[in-house]
Amino acid sequence: MKVLVTGGAGFIGSNFIHYWLKNHPQDEIINLDKLTYAGNLENLKAVENNPNYKFVLGDICNIDVVGPLVRDCDIVVHFAAESHVDRSIIDCAEFVRTNVMGTQILLDAAKEHDKRFHHVSTDEVFGALSLDSKEKFNESTSYNPHSPYSASKAGSDHLVRAYFDTHKLAITISNCSNNFGPYQFPEKFIPLAITNLLTEKKVPIYGDGLYVRDWIYVTDHCRAIDLILQKGKIGETYCIGGMASDINNLQIIEKILKILGKDKTMIEFVKDRPAHDRRYAVDWSKAKIELGYKPEHDFDEYLTQTVKWYQENQDWWQKVKSGEYQKYYKKQYGGESC
Repeated sequence: MKVLVTGGAGFIGSNFIHYWLKNHPQDEIINLDKLTYAGNLENLKAVENNPNYKFVLGDICNIDVVGPLVRDCDIVVHFAAESHVDRSIIDCAEFVRTNVMGTQILLDAAKEHDKRFHHVSTDEVFGALSLDSKEKFNESTSYNPHSPYSASKAGSDHLVRAYFDTHKLAITISNCSNNFGPYQFPEKFIPLAITNLLTEKKVPIYGDGLYVRDWIYVTDHCRAIDLILQKGKIGETYCIGGMASDINNLQIIEKILKILGKDKTMIEFVKDRPAHDRRYAVDWSKAKIELGYKPEHDFDEYLTQTVKWYQENQDWWQKVKSGEYQKYYKKQYGGESC
């Protein structure tokens, strides 16, 4: 089978490629990535010489690039997206272009060539839950996005469902909780905290630090997508979460401080961001019942593994923070996407 992965040089996409080549060594992977700031080919150095792996530099908004790749694959797994909430608040246009228009162009190509299409989305499309509620997001939760990022992802979700209803395209959707693990760009909460502490810098925490998220280790997420592709019902959505659904940001930082032997003086509270969602929690019982999905380890074990990875791969994240990583593909591809 030939799998087209969009955004495969990003955090989740690159982990998915590692996972897929390990668990499906007979399959081929085509990685289509524009190599924006969040795309890093050094994430994939271990597989770049694998004969079943191919990288294509290109923009999902370019139909001339997308069309032939979709035509020649069996399945499209769509990760490519602008995903950082803070950036979407500053400049929304690129989020709409990539997340909505890019998804539409991919869907058109999948429709034309009758391809299986899996869309990777987020629990942020559902809005927020109150801290004193026991409610969790599920597949029937109404959409109520609060940031330009989540609004653009909600738009892409609606398009994917519309192509199923209107064109009978073979689609599935997964709405996942916050991912963490190896190769995550260090602007994100957990790797920012770890890498700051490893360089004796304080960890910034928005507001009072009591914002609650559901956390999933990235390999569990990749395995869940695999299960959806194998067992998922066409046209269905699956919420994918982890074992930690009611842990706040301050508690996570305290856990990281303990692992690294640091104290709370390394915490710095900073001005909150606009429309900051208070709590996310994901009910993944549908995926458990229908697909057999379950996280392999608890949050604390995964967090310890993640801290260890950043300790052992300081060259990787130092190149990311300095911008050095971009020289790798600029030298190879001229820094321009087609």
